[in-house]
Amino acid sequence: MDYHFVYKDLDGASTQWDDIQTKLGNLPPKPPAFKPAPFAPADDQESKPKDKSWINDKNEEELEDLEDDPDLDDDRFLQEYRKKRLAEIREASKVAKFGSVIPICGSDFVREVSQASPDVWVVVILYKDGYAECGVLMACLEELAAKYPATKFVKIISTDCIPNYPDRNLPTLLVYNSGAVKANYVGMHNFGRRCTPEGVALVLCQSDPVLNDGQSGGDMSRETVLEEVRKRFMEKVVAAHEEDEDGSSSD
Repeated sequence: MDYHFVYKDLDGASTQWDDIQTKLGNLPPKPPAFKPAPFAPADDQESKPKDKSWINDKNEEELEDLEDDPDLDDDRFLQEYRKKRLAEIREASKVAKFGSVIPICGSDFVREVSQASPDVWVVVILYKDGYAECGVLMACLEELAAKYPATKFVKIISTDCIPNYPDRNLPTLLVYNSGAVKANYVGMHNFGRRCTPEGVALVLCQSDPVLNDGQSGGDMSRETVLEEVRKRFMEKVVAAHEEDEDGSSSD
């Protein structure tokens, strides 16, 4: 029979002798005792207070499911707020979201431009690669497309759109609404000596509220759009001025 027994101490514990030998370098440091992570109960969604923030966290489908929620039967405020949030989400989903300058070819023009929804303004740039002025105007339109995602911006090679279109007219902007041309701008001189997104925005909105950010409703007037453009222009000027002051002070 095997009468040899090995007695083990508590996990992580060490004797005074072991501590001395470890200090002298004769024994490797003893690893720390294993400790499980502290228990953290999972969030109970049902226990969260039902308030406006709770409603705001719900998507359209979840808000619809709450219609028969017994917890809301006695809370008229939350019932009304649920209906309001559901209406806001549905209204936002109706707004066309574009957000960039969409490339099209000649065969796409009627579908993408002429047959666009009457509540959508379409800005078309006729361009060709390799023309610096086309690149400058295109960069301005890309910035405007991101700021006004409910306005549709498209680009098409000039001769794809109009055969034998003269290169001297590039770049050209066409503004469409309800299948008709509302404005056209031939050449860069229409946008001033220094072409900027704000300058292009002001030109586009000379007679109609072409630009739409999709957040101001469908009744945006030309004056409302122009005021918004001017406000953004001033904010940009102030920010650039502050950056210049910071740069000069650091020198």
